[in-house]
Amino acid sequence: MTKRMLLRSGHVVTMDPVIGDLPKGDVLVEDGTITAVEREIGADVDAEVLDMAGRIVIPGFVDTHRHTWEASIRGCAPDATLDDYFVDVLDTFAPVYTPEDVYAGNLAGTLECLNAGITTLVDWSHINNTPEHPDAAIQALTETGIRAQYAYGSANTSLADYWFDSSIAVPGDDVRRIRDRHFASDGGLLTMALAARGPGFCTDDVVTQEWGLARELGIPITVHVAMGRLAGRFGMVKQLHGLGLLGSDTTYVHCCHLSEDEWRMVADSGGTVSIAAQVETQMGHGWPPVAQAIEHGLRPSLSIDVVTTVPGDMFTQIRAAFAAERARVNADCWTANLPVPATMLTARQMLGIATLNGAHVAGVEDRTGSLTPGKRADIVALDATAVNMAPVHDAAAAVTLSADVSNVDTVIVDGVVHKRDGRLLADVGRARRLVEESRDRLLAAVAAVAARKQDA
Repeated sequence: MTKRMLLRSGHVVTMDPVIGDLPKGDVLVEDGTITAVEREIGADVDAEVLDMAGRIVIPGFVDTHRHTWEASIRGCAPDATLDDYFVDVLDTFAPVYTPEDVYAGNLAGTLECLNAGITTLVDWSHINNTPEHPDAAIQALTETGIRAQYAYGSANTSLADYWFDSSIAVPGDDVRRIRDRHFASDGGLLTMALAARGPGFCTDDVVTQEWGLARELGIPITVHVAMGRLAGRFGMVKQLHGLGLLGSDTTYVHCCHLSEDEWRMVADSGGTVSIAAQVETQMGHGWPPVAQAIEHGLRPSLSIDVVTTVPGDMFTQIRAAFAAERARVNADCWTANLPVPATMLTARQMLGIATLNGAHVAGVEDRTGSLTPGKRADIVALDATAVNMAPVHDAAAAVTLSADVSNVDTVIVDGVVHKRDGRLLADVGRARRLVEESRDRLLAAVAAVAARKQDA
């Protein structure tokens, strides 16, 4: 029996270039698929009706790079630079993480995504200290019902072992086990990628092994490049080019210090880009290169990266990227005494970057990213009657420049409602308890390690 859901009388911002915006429109969902987006769908349709009056209806946001496991240590490094992060997080907390901590972090972190209207997540999981760690991460992703790409990363038990010209590759047998056990099909809610450290952080042999493993398994690759004082000087994309490894299956995260040659290499190879604007400006990675990506014919996406240091919602990233890029251009034009270019970023562009571009980068544009008939129903409705959004003059601008998490009224993933009337339909109390217990356990473990070092 077909299950139908009708979202009625919302201000529908489809991000579909053909359908456009419907100031008063309906969206029909059948068995998890969007089947119609029209100004009015007949009242005789046999469907569960969700009244969207006073709501702006958009595609779900796509976060293309988040270390979700870090939800257990949220806010532990509020003033950190990137250099600080390596020591304070990867060399302090990561080595004592248990599978239970990973499960708690991914459960709470993924519910945080859903609560904020993020319906698709790339989980960059570089916490695989034992084979049980990835299983725990994937279990949490599965239980929450989010659409996600699980990116299998390295262990993190020592900076010296895993980040300083590392000679330790990710364990191929375990990556194959995870692929076979959890991702036999590429058509489900969860898909798989490889989270690689890349050149500069690893020896060439390790880089070649990891890229080869991903391509053997037919899974995409995601890698940090050109960020901060260290990686900004590695010329990582040039090194990958020299190793013959560039390809359309690779997402490059940050990209703040790519050279002109490297931008062309990424574009010519069909690679994709993820930008974490708040982290990049706050932690010293460099200016978020949104316009540079666009100028090279790329479709940049947005990501949260680490909640150890920044908020976990997409509204923050949209505004951080928008403000940083426009500030940079305005300052350059002021110095040169030139008018600002017509290519300045717009509020509507930012919504497309956070939705349709994100789906492109996560490899699921055929399924999500726009409210297009035939795509799966990943839909978010925002309360535009709230005092911080009303009155609405421009719906896209209201989303990108006025809305926050408090306005996220309804969240649907793959046709399943996960948030209704502003409340998550999940056991939030259990998730909070688990993540608080994880925080306490991690703090005790870190203190115990510090005591042993002092006694030694």
